[in-house]
Amino acid sequence: MKKFTMNTVWARGWPGVILLGLLTTIPATAETLHQAWEVALGVNHGLKAAQEETVVAAQQLEAAKAARMPGVSLEAGYTVLDNAPAMNTGVGGGIQTAEKESASYKAVATLPLYTNGQISNNIDAADAAFQASRIQTSGKNQDLKLQVAEAFVGVLRAGRGLEVASSHVASLRAHTQDVENMHEQGMVSRNDLLAAQVTRADAQQEAIKAKNALDLAKSAYNRLLGRPLHQEGVLDDLQPEPFDESLEMLTEQALRQRHELLALQEQRRALRHQADGIRAKTGPQIALNGGYEYMENQYQAHEGKWFVNVGLQWKLFDGGVIRHQASASDRQAIVLQEQYDDLVSNVALQVRQYWLDVQETGKRIQVTKKAIAQAEENLKVNRDRYESGISTNTEVLDAETLRIRSQNNHANAVYDAVVAALRLKRAVGEL
Repeated sequence: MKKFTMNTVWARGWPGVILLGLLTTIPATAETLHQAWEVALGVNHGLKAAQEETVVAAQQLEAAKAARMPGVSLEAGYTVLDNAPAMNTGVGGGIQTAEKESASYKAVATLPLYTNGQISNNIDAADAAFQASRIQTSGKNQDLKLQVAEAFVGVLRAGRGLEVASSHVASLRAHTQDVENMHEQGMVSRNDLLAAQVTRADAQQEAIKAKNALDLAKSAYNRLLGRPLHQEGVLDDLQPEPFDESLEMLTEQALRQRHELLALQEQRRALRHQADGIRAKTGPQIALNGGYEYMENQYQAHEGKWFVNVGLQWKLFDGGVIRHQASASDRQAIVLQEQYDDLVSNVALQVRQYWLDVQETGKRIQVTKKAIAQAEENLKVNRDRYESGISTNTEVLDAETLRIRSQNNHANAVYDAVVAALRLKRAVGEL
């Protein structure tokens, strides 16, 4: 299996492997994309925040369910009056009925018996919000995996670019040496030597730029995995994944399981139940109350007493507050429905775009693969002709440029195909 190191280059397509002096091979176990995903999913702060939001939604669901359970409250107080309570007898003074200072406490248990659907709708709304949050977290999980995959491919692409650039330098170095020998023998003009030297220098600066691009790609990849930006490593190479499913099947699959669509459906369901829960406040509310009450009063035969009662509350008019609140939730649900309908077409477009990218890059791979062998043969022929005095130095340099271009085109086609396949899987909701 082919391996790419972050700071290693190979000189492909030229007899013998020539390495740049400052670049060395790092023996290490290649990190796979799945291993990179595991690391990133464990350290990403954005994903952790999304997971915590799901925990919050779960707690809110439990709170909504707890509304069905009885509630117990305890009250206590100490009262001081300016005058002791007394009953007016109408005959010079009155009869004291309570103490001027007294302590009291009360324990009350309340159990809702009927809420006109308020509690059940609140539970359904909280459940829908929890499901939406859970689905969104799963979607962010896939977004992170795609981001890591693109960075992973970015390192592979940059490594291949440095490899090709170094091969270009090695090839031109060998050609420049040949031209210099021929010039010393008087076989070619000085212009040929200067042209070869300038072209080699240009290739060297391109190799320097390629090495810098590799370092930046490596840093971006390390950041996503929570590692030091300068950390070295070895990445396992990737190959494009074939897709046998039709565009219609993939589109149908995406519309059925894309996390964004599912989350919007749950959010809309939550708002519908929330509106129904608000409207339920206008109906009768029945609760069972019971408990024990004590009030310090030496004039009273029984200071403490147990009690139980069934209470009814029915809000007949509130100026339209509840009606407008419910209507606001209904309108928010309509907003989400419009967003859902818009996202449906956008998802279908994404699937079509990435499916077409997969088809395009697959064809490019086949074309560029053939071009590499043709470019190698073209360079060999022009060099032989040049050494025989039939061809010109310019034709040799042009042939070398074509060779490098064919290798870059093939590498870009391969990695474009890898990225297109990953993006298509994300568009379908299966990454």
